[in-house]
Amino acid sequence: MLKRMRCRMIIAAMAAFLAVILMVAFLVNLINYRAVTKRLDETIMTIYEFEEKKPQPPNPGMNNGQPGGGDNQAVPGPQAPPDGPFRGSPDAEAGYMTRFFVARLDEDGNVMSTSLDFVASVDASGAKQLAEQVNLGKKDRGYIKEFRFRKIRSGDFTMIVFLNSMRELQFMRTLRSLTIVVSIESLILVFILVVLFSNRAIRPIANNIRRQKQFITDASHELKTPLTSISTSLDVLSMEREDDEWLDNIRKQTGRMSKLVSELVQLSRLDEDIPLPDKEHFSLSAVAWEVAEIFEAQAKASEKNFFVDIKDDVNLYGDKAAIHQMLSVLLDNAIRYSNPNADIRFSVYKKKNKVVIEVFNTCDLSPIPDTEKLFDRFYRPDASRSTQTGGNGIGLAIAKAAAEAHGGTISADCPAGKTMTIKVKI
Repeated sequence: MLKRMRCRMIIAAMAAFLAVILMVAFLVNLINYRAVTKRLDETIMTIYEFEEKKPQPPNPGMNNGQPGGGDNQAVPGPQAPPDGPFRGSPDAEAGYMTRFFVARLDEDGNVMSTSLDFVASVDASGAKQLAEQVNLGKKDRGYIKEFRFRKIRSGDFTMIVFLNSMRELQFMRTLRSLTIVVSIESLILVFILVVLFSNRAIRPIANNIRRQKQFITDASHELKTPLTSISTSLDVLSMEREDDEWLDNIRKQTGRMSKLVSELVQLSRLDEDIPLPDKEHFSLSAVAWEVAEIFEAQAKASEKNFFVDIKDDVNLYGDKAAIHQMLSVLLDNAIRYSNPNADIRFSVYKKKNKVVIEVFNTCDLSPIPDTEKLFDRFYRPDASRSTQTGGNGIGLAIAKAAAEAHGGTISADCPAGKTMTIKVKI
């Protein structure tokens, strides 16, 4: 139980830290992206104003950066700007680093001219291809290759400004990779720290559970002595006073108390860190038939229909005594809480490499039990009904502890209170 508690605490702590670190990494990258993009867009608007003031060549043909040039006059390679660096930037030094080109398109989307004075990484044909590709898209701004672009419509033409953003894009990629690496390393470090300190964190809980177990064990042993004495005294009195209803009632309650003490001891044992030290390979089919024969007689005595479907060669690695007790609890529960002339089915089979134990019975339960709480200790949906049938709310808790001690799960389904199906998967 403590191991499960420690694992749950580690999982919860890691899940919380993972959520925080992912949120921080996302926000850092998002804020950086927006800040960089905003700065690039402001630079693009400065370039637009700069280009608006430049005199345009009289010939509307393609201009490759040389005055009066056309499509057939493209000169490959970088070209020096005629008037030095870009003069439109508010930062004088930024003018030497700002690289861009501009394309003008007519109303039909045809490229009228390109200005390549401040770029060396594209030629006239490449600039034309990028401009046409952006113009066909629906976005007015965005990224394409290493450029940040923006479409600006002015009068009868459209100007598209392409700003080289290779440094900014590389920085964003580097920051994204850095946050991923830092996040992974932080998760590993936090996981190691949580694992190291988890024992200290659950130590008070472990001490309380240990004290509770010790109390249950000690109290159980202390109760056994007076219960044995009472039972012996009852036997003596019964020889002197036969058919005494008071003695019968005392004997019944003494038996009930003895059973409760035994179940509490068993439950305490199953809650230990190593609850089943004597595991072995055994035939579950044989154990199931042994238990079924015992409860088949009880079912017939109660005038209930008992059906058995136990597959052959179903084997299990575990504690035979614990599994025997678990099956006994499930069948006893089915017989006790089923309606008169009920149908009870006991099935054992394998499905997808798992052993499945299923106990079904018809019933008429009111109120309908909460199947989520059905395996809690001392849970009784109807206290009066449980008292009449001898239940104390411990049996199904023992069944759950036994199933979990074998690495399995147990669940219950009670639709409308008319049938009850308890299924164990190991």
